[in-house]
Amino acid sequence: MATNKPHVVCVPVPFQGHINPMFKLANLLHSRGIYITMVLTEFNVARLASSSSTESHFLEGFNDFSIEVIPDGLPPDNKRSVFNLHEVCYSFQAVQGEPKMAIRSLLMRLLESPDTPPITSVISDSMMNFVPEVCIELGIPLLHFFTTSACGMLGYMQYDELVKRGDFPLKDESYLTNGYLDTSIEWVPGLIKEARMKHLPTFLRTTDPNEIIFNYLAESARNAKVAAGLILNTFDDLESEVLKEIGKVITNIYTIGPLPKLTQQANEQELLPLSGSLWKEDDNCLEWLDKRSPKSVIYVNFGSIAVLTPEQLKEFAWGLANSKHPFLWIIRSDLVIGESNIITEDCYREEIKDRGLISSWCLQEKVLQHPSIAVFLTHCGWNSTLESIGEGVPMICWPFIGEQQMNSLYAGQEWRVGVEMEEGSVQREGVEGLVRDMMEGEKGKELKGKAMEWKKKTDEATKPGGSSYNNFNKLVRNLAGKENHC
Repeated sequence: MATNKPHVVCVPVPFQGHINPMFKLANLLHSRGIYITMVLTEFNVARLASSSSTESHFLEGFNDFSIEVIPDGLPPDNKRSVFNLHEVCYSFQAVQGEPKMAIRSLLMRLLESPDTPPITSVISDSMMNFVPEVCIELGIPLLHFFTTSACGMLGYMQYDELVKRGDFPLKDESYLTNGYLDTSIEWVPGLIKEARMKHLPTFLRTTDPNEIIFNYLAESARNAKVAAGLILNTFDDLESEVLKEIGKVITNIYTIGPLPKLTQQANEQELLPLSGSLWKEDDNCLEWLDKRSPKSVIYVNFGSIAVLTPEQLKEFAWGLANSKHPFLWIIRSDLVIGESNIITEDCYREEIKDRGLISSWCLQEKVLQHPSIAVFLTHCGWNSTLESIGEGVPMICWPFIGEQQMNSLYAGQEWRVGVEMEEGSVQREGVEGLVRDMMEGEKGKELKGKAMEWKKKTDEATKPGGSSYNNFNKLVRNLAGKENHC
């Protein structure tokens, strides 16, 4: 029988970096007495089930937490990788496409079901563009969850302006290399003065006016402006100027990050044993780290979507090895484009045998919390960046796609917790030099000190009375109908 609990339907984008924060948010809301329906794609349900380490199958559900499954509209053999983003966008924007029809049917069924509480709100990832229209049609309040940084989101909010100014599309391909991307974007209020065209989300780098990802994400930014509220995984002190600018067009903003730190404040007995990992995690990483000295290990992870060429992998590999410092390197199965055997070659294995561990996936939050971790070599995805800031770990930044370039800029220039590598280019001497600077030099000491200052600020934001803690309480009250959304 249905209860009188508030019922929130959560719809994440079906990629790892979006699923993780939505799972955390849903778990926190559930711990506060809200009935949750999590909507996942068929493809990812299979991946989550195969990677789960919990004894009970997570699809069996928990009290007041259910899983619903929809198709993503892609064929079974589609790899759903960075190279298939166009196909994902095509599927998600189709007027009569499978995802849109499925979410409509699902919401209608839940609205009529006597076995679940009436739906009170939908929280949709802002990049699920087929959800808003359905919610408007069915009269369901919709909140958007933008899983990027606020500075990254502000970049996406400029996409329409780029078209108006004639800056999109690029005039020709020479604009990718002739210095045009170094043009200042001081016309964007709220961003730091160092921001350039190259720091705006990378999907503008095309000569095609019909570039589907650019236009799709421009629509996502527009949709966020008309929702009942906007949820951001950041905190006020970290991105205050950017948040002020966003707040001029979106007034009902909930800054509730970092979500991992907010989760640490929750009562463990009230949280569900949920994992949003699409890869099976290797616990041996933590055992290996236990044997290392404090602040001695470089952690290397380029996230769930970035890819390397074999040559880039080789340069990173020898740069890390030549630094002579211990490192833990996560190399997922689809990280490298093409064939590469550098990490399995006997000479390389021999070189790193006493100080390098290569693993396929890990529980990153636990790794960054480990006392042996000194530096994080990262792609600057927002989850990774925020988790690193939250644990006081400085970064070597090598951005790959989307808003990661903006995250890298802010990490280096505004928050002073990272050093920026040149985008795309990798030389082993450069990698070795940056690692040595961070581990042995004055620059490293400076950034470690600043990172610890930001860790303290994340703790303050997420503890009782902090800005994120209070904003989360406000979100819960609104979802429970105790305050108006507007």
